[in-house]
This record gives sequence, structure tokens and C-alpha cells, in this order.
Amino acid sequence: MNVMSSERREGLVRGGLTLKENRARVLDLTAKTGHYAGLETLALKQSDPIGYEKMFSKLRGGLVHARETAKKIAASPIVEQEGELCFTLYNAAGDCVLTSTGIIIHVGTMGAAIKYMIENGWETNPGISPGDMFTNNDCSIGNVHPCDIATIVPIFWQDKLVGWVGGVTHVIDTGSVGPGSMSTGQIQRFGDGYQITCRKTGINDVPLRDWLHESQRSVRTTKYWILDERTRIAGCHMIRDLVEEVLEEHGVDHWERFAYEVIEEGRRGLQSRVKAMTIPGTYRKVAFVDVPYAHEDIGCPSAFAKIDSIMHAPVEMTINADASWRLDFEGASRWGWHTYNANQVAFTSGIWVMMTQTLVPTERINDGAYYGTKFRLPKGTWMNPDDRRTGHAYAWHFLVSSWSALWRGVSTAYYGRGYLEEVNAGNGNTSNWLQGGGINQDGEVHAVNSFETAATGTGASAIRDGLNHAAAIWNPEGDMGDMEIWELAEPLIYLGRNVKANSGGYGKYRGGCGFETLRMVWKAEDWTMYFMGNGYMVSDWGLMGGYPSATGYRFEAHDTGIARRIAAGEPLPFGADLDPDHPEYETRIDRSARVKRDHQAMTTEAVFENHDLYLNYIRGGPGFGDPLDRDPAAIEQDLNERALLPRYAASVHGAVATKVAGGRWQ
Repeated sequence: MNVMSSERREGLVRGGLTLKENRARVLDLTAKTGHYAGLETLALKQSDPIGYEKMFSKLRGGLVHARETAKKIAASPIVEQEGELCFTLYNAAGDCVLTSTGIIIHVGTMGAAIKYMIENGWETNPGISPGDMFTNNDCSIGNVHPCDIATIVPIFWQDKLVGWVGGVTHVIDTGSVGPGSMSTGQIQRFGDGYQITCRKTGINDVPLRDWLHESQRSVRTTKYWILDERTRIAGCHMIRDLVEEVLEEHGVDHWERFAYEVIEEGRRGLQSRVKAMTIPGTYRKVAFVDVPYAHEDIGCPSAFAKIDSIMHAPVEMTINADASWRLDFEGASRWGWHTYNANQVAFTSGIWVMMTQTLVPTERINDGAYYGTKFRLPKGTWMNPDDRRTGHAYAWHFLVSSWSALWRGVSTAYYGRGYLEEVNAGNGNTSNWLQGGGINQDGEVHAVNSFETAATGTGASAIRDGLNHAAAIWNPEGDMGDMEIWELAEPLIYLGRNVKANSGGYGKYRGGCGFETLRMVWKAEDWTMYFMGNGYMVSDWGLMGGYPSATGYRFEAHDTGIARRIAAGEPLPFGADLDPDHPEYETRIDRSARVKRDHQAMTTEAVFENHDLYLNYIRGGPGFGDPLDRDPAAIEQDLNERALLPRYAASVHGAVATKVAGGRWQ
């Protein structure tokens, strides 16, 4: 017979506290003192600075090593080639101690899952024991979108929980309404795909059989799902073993002092950089993006979602004289009937993504930056919804553009202090996303999510142009991937891959250009694809006179006659869509082909037959400064490298360019 006992059991934390009591103690001390966990002095760092740094280096190196090793297990090019994974170490309170490289927004999202388990009594039901594994991708808790799957493993020492390790990968498919990891056809959570709420999915370091069977039946890309999970488990266990080595060598007291002090050091580090790099004051910036849902190519299950709307993210950034700061998003638009909403944790976690590329470019990435920042995200907005039905599958649609306002705010402060080389006009919009699925070239049920968009153009600085097709705000280790690898993963042949002319924002210093790839469907069945990005309006702004990057557009072609043209040896649409206002692709396919070329850069599933075409246009970055001040030599170079169409040399830069011998411009 099962018996419920009212007798208090000793908690899992050293000293007998429960996990919830321990977290409450940490928060209380932080609130009372203004220092994380009440640590007004960094005793360990001050008494043994070399030992402190050695422990930091060993743990940080181990996290990066685990990531680089474990990703080789994955079959998905998203993980293995693009590096869409991250491993993070947490203390017993669920706060991040250190993290690896990679998609570091998940410092916050995995921490939110751990804190959810702590606050909701997972300690007693279902219980937390050595060897347990938990899986989470629930956006209501704090995940960005369901395709980011996290495996979380507790770390025990002498029967007490002393930490956690989490690993996350971006999977190809979640079994949502449409194929691919970030579908657009649904308008509520209930179509976003398979969602798991901190479920215990493993015992004694072995995944549970019911979990394995259920999860594999819930997604389209089973083999990728299996190997992604093994990637996460392997990395988590490598890190757990490393922490156990540290505990064996230094003792649990030493570990716990470090695991809390390093977070307070991170908070102070942010404050120190704010003081050194910025000017106290109030900075106001804004961001927008289009949601064009009234179009006939948006198929929604509910008529009330068929409206055109604009998402809005105004930010007031206040930097105080004591180097504390506050980010206030009062006035942001409400959540919407689409999949572009974001949990508040997903939104605030972007601070790690942005800060590590600008304000705090160090290896000490932890929750200190979070405790050093005050946020105001009004309830009911798209970044803090008050309705549990909200869809989040493509939360990145506006996350990336809303953060561009922060880049511009911080960069304005840098400029005022004279740190011109640190100025960035803003991040590019990481789109288009080529997604879809059906039966692939190997006869398997499949889904695709091209991560070529991991290499957008970057924003210009106050002293140089942005980088062409180089990075993404959510993963600064930008990589467009090898064509040969994408062709193995997708039934889509490359007919071209080129730098996209005019995609970078104009300015004294040009934003980095994006690029484009033309894909032809080959050996697929029941194949569908869709477009995802901004099209009717710019979603980033230049800085100090610089222009935003170009908006997106779509090109798709059906009934192209390419099979006949290949057999007849006729010209094919190879290469770039150099000038969309004077298109050439249409001259190399049959005149009877059905072509869609417009600014409807957001669509839902459409059928693509073999030999149909899809243009994947990856955006550029915004520019800095007045375009009339651009160096004529730089304009020449832009023209000769096809970064700028000739007619814009005069209309934008006021420059007269002529072609000389050899076809070069000067």
C-alpha cells in the first residue's frame, strides 16, 4: 500500500535544504545585498587567484571540448557542420556557472527549465537521482522554440545534488503541422509540434524505452532525432565526469564557492564594462517586422489570423551613473496569431548572445549578466505573452530584429566614448529560412531546414564595412555550410551560390552583403517548401545616416521545362539573380512556367515538383554613416565585386562610374 507521509525529508542540497529552499535563499541574499548570493567579497578568487583561474580554465575548456567532441555523433548538418548546439554548467540553484561556445542563448532557457523543476517540486515527484536525465523543449517554460531540445543531467556528490549540466541541439523536425523545425502554417502552440515539459526520460544513464518509442514516432526525421539525443547525452556525461574530477581533486566546498563566486564575478564584469565603455543616459531605439498574413499564399486554419500586421519593439535603454542599466520595452506590440511570439526568458536570454559579441566579449558567460540587468517586458506583449495558446515555432522572426535596436543603442554609447571600432550598426535579419519536407532522394520521409542563413551579412562599424555572409546573431561562429553536405541532406541541387548585390545597407561604411542560392528539386516526392523572412519592410536600421539592409523577396518557379531544356541542351538558370528588377532566370525557363516573384517573403507550405526552382536569399547587414561620404575607391570595389549595381552608384552615393577596358568600373 502506498502511504503519504507528512514527515519532512532532508533535501537534496548540502546542509539539508531542499532545492526550492536553496534557490529561495540565493534569491533572498541577492535581493538584500545587490550581490549574487550575498557575495560582497570574492573570497576564493582573492585568496587563491591562480587556483581560481585554473579551475575556470579546466571547466571552460572541458565544456568546449565536450561540445566539439559530441557534435561528431550527430548526423544532422545543422549540428555537426553548423554547430547548432551548446553545453552549459549550472550550480545547484540552477544558475549558469560556465558555458561552451555555440547557441549560447540557451544559457537562460536550460536554466529556466532547471528552475521550473526546482520550483515545482520535481525533487519529490518524479524525483531526482544520480543517473537521471530530463528532456525539455517547452516554450511556456522559457524555450525559444520547440526545435531546441535540451537534455539536463543532475550532478551528485556524496548523495547531494551539487550542480546540473544541460545540452541543447537544434533538431531538423519536431512533428509540427508543417515539415521542418520552424513551421509557419499553425497559429497556436497546439500545432507547434512535439513539446516535452522537463520529463524524466532516462534512469541510470539509460534513456527510457517508452520515451524512445514515443519520441521517435512523434517526428519525421527519426535517425537525426536519435543521434541528436545521443550527442546531448554524451556531452552532458563528459561534463559531469569532469566536474566529478574537480570534486575529487579540490573538494565539494571549493567547488561550491567557485560555482557561486564566478556568477557574482560575471555580474561585476558586466558592470565594469558598462562603466568603461558607455555614457550614462537614456537611449531610445525601435525595431519592426512585417507579418503579411492576408496573402493567398498564407494558409491558416482560422480566418481571424488572416490579417496583415506589424510587430513592434521599442526599447528605452537607461545607463545609470553607478553603471547599472535597465532595458524597458514599454509599447511593444501584443502577441499575435502566428508562430513569432517569444517567452520572456527567450527574449532576455538574448543578452548573452548580444553581449558576448559586443559589451562583454569574454569567456565568462554566465548568469551574472542577467543579475546585472533590469528588464521591463510588459505582460501581454509578443515577448511576454499572457495566453498559453501562443505559437513560438519561429520566434526568431522578430527576436533577431528586436535585438538590433540594442546593438544601435549600445553602439551610440560606444561612439560617444570614442570606441569607434566597437560600433556596430546592428545585426542582419537571419533569413530566408528554406524549409519543407516530403519523400527525399533516398525514399525516406524527411524534412529540411537549411542553415545557410547562419552566414548573413554583419552590420558596418564606424571605421569599416561589415563582413559579407559571415555570421548570425544567434551563433557568431557563422558558417553557410558546404553545398555538397546540403545536397546529401536535401533533395535540392544547387544551380548557383553568389554574393547578393545591394543586400548590404548603404553608408559611408557598407553593411556586409548577404548571398543567394538557387535550388532545383530533384528526386523528391510529395515535396513541399515555404519561405520565411521579411519582405514588405526593412527589419533593421542603419546608424548615423547609414541605410538598412535590403528587404527580402521570393522567387519560385513551377513547370519550368528544365527537364526538356537539359535534354535539348538549352540554357539553364545558373548563377545569380543579380538584378531582381531586370530578371534573367525567367529567360532560361519555359515561358509557360508559373513564376512567383514578389515581396511575399513569408508563406506556408506549397507543393514543389521535380525541376521546380526555389531562390534562397540570405540577408545583408545595415550600414553606417552618410552614403555620400563613401570613399570613391570603395564604390569602385563594390561595383567590380558585384556588391553594388551600377545605377545605385549615382543614385545613392552621388558617384559617376564608367566602364573601362576589361569591363572594370572606375
